[in-house]
Amino acid sequence: MSTVVTLSGSPSARSRSDGLLQRASHLLQSFGVTVKPFSLSDFPADALVYAHFDHPAIQRLQKTIAEADGLIVSTPVYKSAYSGSLKLLLDLLPERALSHHAVLPLATGGSPAHMLAVDYALQPVLTSLKARHILGGIYATDKALSWGEDGELIIAEDISNRLNAAVSRFIAHLPNPGVVQLDPHELNAQIRIGGISV
Repeated sequence: MSTVVTLSGSPSARSRSDGLLQRASHLLQSFGVTVKPFSLSDFPADALVYAHFDHPAIQRLQKTIAEADGLIVSTPVYKSAYSGSLKLLLDLLPERALSHHAVLPLATGGSPAHMLAVDYALQPVLTSLKARHILGGIYATDKALSWGEDGELIIAEDISNRLNAAVSRFIAHLPNPGVVQLDPHELNAQIRIGGISV
């Protein structure tokens, strides 16, 4: 069975970027993928700021990623850049930490003007970690994401469709997608939808 690490780069316990990541996690689990979640709250600030590579929490993340098949990372975008705390955390990963991994980046921001932050800010860092394959990321503005009365994130239909397609393509790029419990008709349909640029 394939294993995927999810990494939330939001400093907030309740954020749109984390909600988008949770939706991706539920999709993965519905396909039989094992998800191992991490968020910034799992790591002491001192360990991040002072680069404590030997901190148990950092070592647990490194080990879990090393044993996983893929990574989905989400971040809010501030002033055309992804979360600074996320950068500190990614800097604590080994140089070739993602050499066997498929990676899907997710981001949220207040304006469409920040859409390229995924391509021009986050993707180069993932590339420097030698990611085996980086899928086209999903960027959603705050207008496309809202909180329901039950506390669940409401996602605009176009973003939801793009996320479904991106997760399906992500699963297809896992090292052993054959062991995932996929409905082949569902996967093929989503891959066709995902043929457009996201």
